[in-house]
Amino acid sequence: MNAQIKLLNLNEKMIKIDNIVKRYGSFVALDHLKLEIREGEIFGLLGPNGSGKTTTISCLLALLRYDKGEIDIFGEKMTPDSYELKKNIGIVPQEIAVFDELTVRQNIDYFCGLYINDRKKRKKLVDKAIDFVGLEKYIKMYPRQLSGGLLRRLNIACGIAHEPKIIIMDEPTVAVDPQSRNSILEGIKRLNKNGATIIYTSHYMEEVEQICSKIAIIDKGQCIAYGTKEELKKMIKTGETITLEGIMLEAENIKEIENIPHVFDVSYNEQMLVVRCTGAKHNLIRILEYMNNKDISFGRVFSELPTLNDVFLEITGKKLRD
Repeated sequence: MNAQIKLLNLNEKMIKIDNIVKRYGSFVALDHLKLEIREGEIFGLLGPNGSGKTTTISCLLALLRYDKGEIDIFGEKMTPDSYELKKNIGIVPQEIAVFDELTVRQNIDYFCGLYINDRKKRKKLVDKAIDFVGLEKYIKMYPRQLSGGLLRRLNIACGIAHEPKIIIMDEPTVAVDPQSRNSILEGIKRLNKNGATIIYTSHYMEEVEQICSKIAIIDKGQCIAYGTKEELKKMIKTGETITLEGIMLEAENIKEIENIPHVFDVSYNEQMLVVRCTGAKHNLIRILEYMNNKDISFGRVFSELPTLNDVFLEITGKKLRD
């Protein structure tokens, strides 16, 4: 098994989810889902609530039986009895999963001990994990004594201490302060640089843009979009979003703005105008020329290139937190 893992080359398929179907009675949670994750990627898994992300992860870990399809990891079929495969996977769940009765160090040692029996080796790995997440000053403290950000770091340390080749991170920055969030994101990039392949789910699209090399958008149990962030942005109509604040408009103005070349969507609410355009040049100039010709005053104005939020909304018709 270990020999097979070592033979994997960078960019070789590390995980293959092929045609997975998972039903709960008449409800289809995963509908012939197909995904490929290559070694060395930080793979972003995005989808609204109920889209199938958690079910996908549970099937990947062989925690759920599925009705059809196959999951291969390191070229081997993943089953509930694939203990050697599971040793090379680390999971950082969204919910804090540590023991309140154990100290920081004892928690990390316990979870590392599930995979590493040798005490000397385990001690080195635990020390390394503590140093990696910056918990050196807190090793004798109990979870109830830690802030939300420190608890998240402990949660991560427990999932990565045995140095797995695949790390699944489910919303690792939920409810943490900006400093802790930046620390966690930098840590994820370091884990990846050190050789780990990361599967990352998040409701924070800016995080996914910042760290993920490949992204899959799941909705209704199917992968509806896959690629780099640049490839995904090319899939949608939105090329530029122009916003004008503090502006007073009549219904006639809205209709005229809708007829400006390359404008395909206009919304106006509480003196804020949002104009979505295709990727043509000079969209902002045309909008400002219209305002100038009509002698319409406004406050702040800004133009934004498409984000993953735009991709998500246009492809699924939903906001991520719906």
